[in-house]
Amino acid sequence: MAIRTSLCDLFDIEHPVLSAPMAGVSGGALAAAVSKAGGLGLDGGGYGDADWLKREFDAAGDARIGVGFITWSLARQPELLDLALARNPAALMLSFGDFKPFLHHIRDAQTKLIVQVQTLEQAREAVDAGVDAIVAQGTEAGGHGGTRATLPLIPAVVDIAQGIPVIAAGGIADGRGLAAALALDASGVLCGTAFFASNESLASNNAKQAALRGSGDDTERSSVFDMARGLKWPSDWNLRTMRNTFTRRWSGDIVGLGENLAEEQIRFNAASAAGDTDVAAVIVGEAADLVRNRGPAQATLQDMTSQAGEILQRLGRRVEPFKEDSENAKT
Repeated sequence: MAIRTSLCDLFDIEHPVLSAPMAGVSGGALAAAVSKAGGLGLDGGGYGDADWLKREFDAAGDARIGVGFITWSLARQPELLDLALARNPAALMLSFGDFKPFLHHIRDAQTKLIVQVQTLEQAREAVDAGVDAIVAQGTEAGGHGGTRATLPLIPAVVDIAQGIPVIAAGGIADGRGLAAALALDASGVLCGTAFFASNESLASNNAKQAALRGSGDDTERSSVFDMARGLKWPSDWNLRTMRNTFTRRWSGDIVGLGENLAEEQIRFNAASAAGDTDVAAVIVGEAADLVRNRGPAQATLQDMTSQAGEILQRLGRRVEPFKEDSENAKT
């Protein structure tokens, strides 16, 4: 069963699935693999490394991909927007911060703009600005996010979106999640954890293995890894990762981490370079339970859309007799 929504029409894609622009993980190879499989892959612009961005755009080859930025970080290096727009991305996604200063520049480039939101207030701002698509991100998502759960957030955003396609994110990693998002009137999904351990991901082998072994029960939101990385994130968002020795020591003692920060940053940086996931961050979400196999991103996307199609067909067969019985009961 082919699944075609307004999102497919907007981006001229076969499947309503986007790969999340995970900083340091979603490079050109992963974005290209998702796009070539019929979805839309997004390069992770992250915190603004021009050389990295150029290299990963090149790594995508001739694939039609998009790119995503952390908005408050992009504001410190706005020249990166010109770099990205010069590559004619299929879409540009902005998350975490005020997107409006970049709006006219993106529109002048005739590039489609996706804005990620975590609250209805943020969604209303996106609607008022006339963005092309909205990602409604639930707190189940890996990486940075807010406090609203995916299930009630999606239809609430759809209700105020005025026809703008809404893309569900947070806790979605298989066809069941895609089917559920469509049932909530989302136009598609944005997935990060589902692709984290794929062959094309830039995550370390140890991080991929930790994600495959992990569970949503083993994740938490905190600011400890942002402190360790020297990233001053706005207080509206914190980071969901797998728990490890580092989080168990410090997530309940932020003041203590601050007092020992110089020493702990050295330890964290050494662990990150060595792929030591007992200290380094493994940035995945609650959908980790649903990701157990490592393989090509194409297979992940195909399995997801095939499973969703089967579910929607099965539900359609269930619903139709009920409709007929209801009509007969009225006559």
